[in-house]
Amino acid sequence: MQTVVVKFGGPMLATTEKIVQVAKKVIKEQGRGINLVVVVSSMTSIRQNLRQFAAEITHEPSKREMDALISTGAQITSALLALAIQEHGGKAVSLAGWQAGIQTNEKYGNARIDSIDNKRFEKHFDLGEIVVVSGFQGITDTHNISTLGKGGSETSAVALAIALNAERVDIYSTVEGIYTADPQLVEDATKLSVISYDEMLEFSNLGTKILHPRAVELAKNYNMPIVVRSATEDVEGTLIKGDVDMEKNLLVRGVAYESDIIRLTIGYDSYETASLAEVFSVLAENDINVDIIVQAVIDGIKPTISFTISKEEFADALRVLESSKLSLGFSFADFEIGLAKVSIIGSAMASNPGVAARMFARLGREHIPVKMVSTSEIKVSVVVPQEEMVRAANALHEEFNIAMKEVPAS
Repeated sequence: MQTVVVKFGGPMLATTEKIVQVAKKVIKEQGRGINLVVVVSSMTSIRQNLRQFAAEITHEPSKREMDALISTGAQITSALLALAIQEHGGKAVSLAGWQAGIQTNEKYGNARIDSIDNKRFEKHFDLGEIVVVSGFQGITDTHNISTLGKGGSETSAVALAIALNAERVDIYSTVEGIYTADPQLVEDATKLSVISYDEMLEFSNLGTKILHPRAVELAKNYNMPIVVRSATEDVEGTLIKGDVDMEKNLLVRGVAYESDIIRLTIGYDSYETASLAEVFSVLAENDINVDIIVQAVIDGIKPTISFTISKEEFADALRVLESSKLSLGFSFADFEIGLAKVSIIGSAMASNPGVAARMFARLGREHIPVKMVSTSEIKVSVVVPQEEMVRAANALHEEFNIAMKEVPAS
C-alpha cells in the first residue's frame, strides 16, 4: 500500500470541534486504501498558555526546559485527534516525536533532524491504524526532548515522508493553494496548479507564510512532492515538484511581499576598517538573519554597509552591533523603519534578460521609490516604502500579466 503523510496546522485544530472535523477527513482519506500518517501542530491556545505559564515563573527560561514544556502542546493535540478518530469509527495511535523515531541535534528551540527510525510505523500500518505524530519535535542523542523551531511541523512531515518512502506530503491549510500573489491584496491573484521547488523556495523566503523554506528545501533534496490544499474545501491544491517544463514560457510566476522591513546602516571612517565578513559573522553567530546587503565604497565619502532585517530581530541586531562596535571598527550606525520588500519570481527569468528593467520602469511610472535591490536567477526584490507595498504588488502583478498566464496541471 502507498503511504501518504498529511499535516494540519494549529488553526485547523484550534478547538475540539475542529479536531473532530479533521478526524472525519482523515478517516475518509484512509478509506481510499492508503497508509496514512498525520502530523499535527499544537492547538494555538495551548501553546500560548504554556508560554505564559513559563513567563509567570521566569524571564530567562532554560531552552532545554522550554522545549520539554512546549513539545507537550503538540502531544496533547495528537492524542485528542487520535481519540476523535477512534470515536468516529477509525483506528489510530498517537506518537510523540521521540516515539516516531525523530532524532535531532541538541540545538534546543531550533533543532535539526539528523535521522528517523521508521521501524515502529509498519506495525501500526499492519493494524490498520492512522498514525498521528506530534510535529515540531524530536529527541537528542542524550535522550532530551527538542523542538525544531519555525516550520518544524512541516519539516517533520516532509522528513517522515522521506523516511517512509511516501507517495507525497499533503499540507492542509486555510487557503486553497499557492497563489500568484496574496489574494487579499491583489484582486487578480490566481491559484497556481503546479510550481517548482525553486520557485516555492523564493515564495517562502520572500514573505509567503504558507510553507516554510526548511520543508521545501528538504523536499527538493529528496524529490518529495508536496501538495498545498484547503482543509475545508474539496478542491485541487497546488503541486510543488521539480522543474515544471510545461511552464518554462511563463516569465514571472508570482509576486511576493514582506512588510515591516528595517534597513540598518553602519559607517566606517576608512575602507581599511570596513569588513563585510566580520560584521555578518558576528550577526550569524547570534542567529540573526540578514537579507539584502549593499556596500558603498566611494572616493571621498566614508564607506557604509547597509542591510535589511525583520522587525522581530531588530532589537537583537542593535544589541549585537553595539556590544561589538569596538571589534568591528565602525564609527556610526543608523536605521530606517517603515519599509517593505516586494519581489517578482519566475524560473524563466534566468533566460530572459530585461525583466528587472521592466520592473523598475513600471515602479518608476507609478512613482514608487526603490531604496534597495536584490536579484537572483529566478527573482528580483526591491525595498520600497511600506505605504507603497500593496500598490507596488498590484502594479507588478498587472505589468507581467500573471493572472492570464496560468497553465493547468496535466
